[in-house]
Amino acid sequence: MVEMVETANILHHATERSLIVLDEIGRGTSTYDGISIAWAVVEHIHNHPRLRSRTLFATHYHELTELARRLPRVRNYNVAVAEEGGDVVFLHKIVPGAADRSYGIHVAALAGLPRSVVRRAQEILAELEAEARAPQGRQARVRHLVAGAQQLSLFNNHRPHPHQRKKDIYTCMCRKRRRREEERV
Repeated sequence: MVEMVETANILHHATERSLIVLDEIGRGTSTYDGISIAWAVVEHIHNHPRLRSRTLFATHYHELTELARRLPRVRNYNVAVAEEGGDVVFLHKIVPGAADRSYGIHVAALAGLPRSVVRRAQEILAELEAEARAPQGRQARVRHLVAGAQQLSLFNNHRPHPHQRKKDIYTCMCRKRRRREEERV
């Protein structure tokens, strides 16, 4: 919510003389919500006659790089990277163009995440990418991940008793565990 309020403030008050710096607009939402919000913000800044200001827009949504083909004043830049033998070195140099791929797991390793976590992330990434290439793969994966999940209302006046919430969470966890066990068989 804080990021949304800040973005709203920028969009309402910036002028063509402003320098706008936006980082990860849409973070903390679902993928489609986030990319939609980020895309709309870029278009708004680009197309609004009062907001045609210089803007630095950092994002992890690779799909947004396509806006450079659609909007004449949008340019893509990325941090230059050198790869050798599976190792990645960020060169501290900004170069024109979009990044050729994501380096999130490499950044996680550089940040010091345990090797077991990094290796597991690489395994999960390979699995997700394989599923995404398969027909209906992503949709099936999403259905599997959200099966049994419960959507909670932020604005519901009815607050269940804490013991009931614990029971609901436990029931959901048991359902998920049962599904995983059934899938292994």
